[in-house]
Amino acid sequence: MLELEKKLGYEFRNPSFLSEALSHSSYANEHRAQKEGSNERLEFLGDSVLGFVTAEFLFSLHRDLPEGDLTRLRAALVCEQSLHEVAKMLDLGKYLKLGRGEEAGGGRHRASILADATEAVFAAVYLDGGIGAATALIHRVLLDQEGEHAQELVQDYKTALQELVQRKSGQVLGYRMVSESGPDHNKTFTAEVLLNGTGIGSGKGHSKKEAEQAAAHAAIRTLKEQT
Repeated sequence: MLELEKKLGYEFRNPSFLSEALSHSSYANEHRAQKEGSNERLEFLGDSVLGFVTAEFLFSLHRDLPEGDLTRLRAALVCEQSLHEVAKMLDLGKYLKLGRGEEAGGGRHRASILADATEAVFAAVYLDGGIGAATALIHRVLLDQEGEHAQELVQDYKTALQELVQRKSGQVLGYRMVSESGPDHNKTFTAEVLLNGTGIGSGKGHSKKEAEQAAAHAAIRTLKEQT
């Protein structure tokens, strides 16, 4: 367990939480005499902890995105594939406790089992160290790795705006960076959309790309209100 704790960057005060998080139901069923149960309850709790931490992260990072896009971003980040990647990075399968049948059937490498165990580990850290410890872990192994990339999964507002503008011939669409502020590690950019030289929308973001997307989104709303 010490090896896994080093990978997690967290030392358990109560190691039984981690032991339970790694216990698949097939193992628990074969060892009913033991008090330790399977990780299913921890998986349930971990799903909620992960959802909350991810929602808070996206709410702060993408200040101009509407609820629908935030929901899609969260779903992309907490999906089975993402959690499976986290499990592989931690080599979590190596530490799982499986029943004989599940072991023989390749359960140690099964994506669904690994994803569920990842959520259970998040819950174990939450129960042992609180929401701060769980948040730090989730950021370290998932959000700081994939959070910016997930922005690509939402609708491309710049493309949508281009298609909207092209319905009339002779339109000239452009973007300009209005300002940037904040320290180097946490800058905020403001971009403006220009249609035929006139500003029709502005937006902010933590990157120039994100600011332009937010500005395009605002411009789309402006044009739709005018029709």
